[in-house]
Amino acid sequence: SGVTHFTSENEIDAINNIKRLLSYIPQNCEDDAPSADYNHADENRLELDNIIPENPNQPYDIREVISGTVDDDSFFEVHKNYAENIVVGFARLAGRSIGIVANQPAVLAGVLDVESSKKGARFVRFCDCFNIPLLVFEDVPGFLPGTDQEWNAIITNGAKLLYAFSEATVPRITVITRKAYGGAYDVMNSKHIGADMNYAWPSAEIAVMGARGAAEIIFKGEIKSAQDPDAKLKEKEAEYAELFANPYNAAARGYVDEVIKPHQTRDKLIRAFSMLSTKCESLPKKKHGNIPL
Repeated sequence: SGVTHFTSENEIDAINNIKRLLSYIPQNCEDDAPSADYNHADENRLELDNIIPENPNQPYDIREVISGTVDDDSFFEVHKNYAENIVVGFARLAGRSIGIVANQPAVLAGVLDVESSKKGARFVRFCDCFNIPLLVFEDVPGFLPGTDQEWNAIITNGAKLLYAFSEATVPRITVITRKAYGGAYDVMNSKHIGADMNYAWPSAEIAVMGARGAAEIIFKGEIKSAQDPDAKLKEKEAEYAELFANPYNAAARGYVDEVIKPHQTRDKLIRAFSMLSTKCESLPKKKHGNIPL
């Protein structure tokens, strides 16, 4: 249900979890996020180069990307057993406390639905309340379709996550690991809603939809009239993927700041968050925002 953020085996475990949680959070909303001592070394993580499968439809565990990027054993997951198609939690990067929001391709392909949108929005707003910078790992094929989602107000709940990111004034960085499709791409802390820095791996696909679905629509007539429709579909799918399903067109338009190799991710993020440590952004004076509750 999302009511409980953590579960513990016993009282001692619960107390230790509370202590660990408080180590990531400042004393109040005016203090900076806590930092731990850290000695810089070679920040390249070569294991990140081998996580993304060659088949774009094959799942992987985003926690491997998270643990390979942040300080060792520093990721502290929140709402672990709720809306598992999105992963949220606290971590440290070069000693700095950060909040992480990540799509989980291993569950429902990482789509956004009602519950994951609410989970993500709650966490983003919590981090923004306490000046905790936000890091987003994006691999999202879209919003989950279906009448069940419509009846449960996917538009309203999806807008909560969009609103939460848009209103957040803390440093916000996104790394696109693979899929970034349609409206869900915009919602996941894109440049279009004010992200400070956006990186993409070479495996990133920033497009309206997947190459196969796009080819079926755009080249429908040509495929239908071909002697071998299946072969023509594969040809057009490959053609579309080469032209559009990559991060370079988005980078050329300024929507991605840099296309980086996976092993460079940690070093790039450390430098980016250091650069943004003095970020000061004020919202327009008003009583409060009108979040779509």
